[in-house]
Amino acid sequence: MKKKDIKILLVDDEPDILEILSYNLTAEGYQVFTAKNGVEGVEKARKKKPHLIILDVMMPEMDGIEACELIRASKGLEHSIIAFLTARGEDYSQVAGFDAGADDYITKPIKPKVLVSKVKALLRRLKEEEGANDEVMRVGKIEINREEYKVVNHGEEIVLPRKEFELLALLASKPDKVFKREVILDKVWGQEVVVGGRTIDVHIRKLREKIGDDHFKTVKGVGYKFVL
Repeated sequence: MKKKDIKILLVDDEPDILEILSYNLTAEGYQVFTAKNGVEGVEKARKKKPHLIILDVMMPEMDGIEACELIRASKGLEHSIIAFLTARGEDYSQVAGFDAGADDYITKPIKPKVLVSKVKALLRRLKEEEGANDEVMRVGKIEINREEYKVVNHGEEIVLPRKEFELLALLASKPDKVFKREVILDKVWGQEVVVGGRTIDVHIRKLREKIGDDHFKTVKGVGYKFVL
């Protein structure tokens, strides 16, 4: 997908922030739309069907948490990427955001160039989703062959047990997306057996040893994500 076809919605009650972020993202070649509160944000999201939505948490009329929940429940917006942009960095606020359906969290103040880099990272998953049905998935220097259950990391083949492979494939399918622990348990282990949360931690530790510690980030109280 070309940049000019990617639509980004910015929702924030601070005009200066909207102006600065909109200017920088437009300069990058994206289609950018803005809204000054949660109510307007939900309306524009439903109308424009953006690929990426950046939401402030603390806003008048409707806060970002409620807006996120409504957006996630709207037809055609189930797969839009949602990131919260807020000055609040407390763990409970982040957990509330992820529970509402957010994919990531951006703490302000943030420099425009840093935000642009973050946006590019978030949008990488659009490319991953376009090729989600491919038998061979490539993320950075890592190649994951679903058909042969084979992983090649920087040219070196790595043998992974089935559950480690499935966990890696899930996280790597959407780089930078935070997968909640319950989602991981459902997608990887399903209804096969009853497992505890520590099972995920053990498998992540083993993947860090085999693939590289830098590729796996723990989001406290929420889950894990794969980073390039």
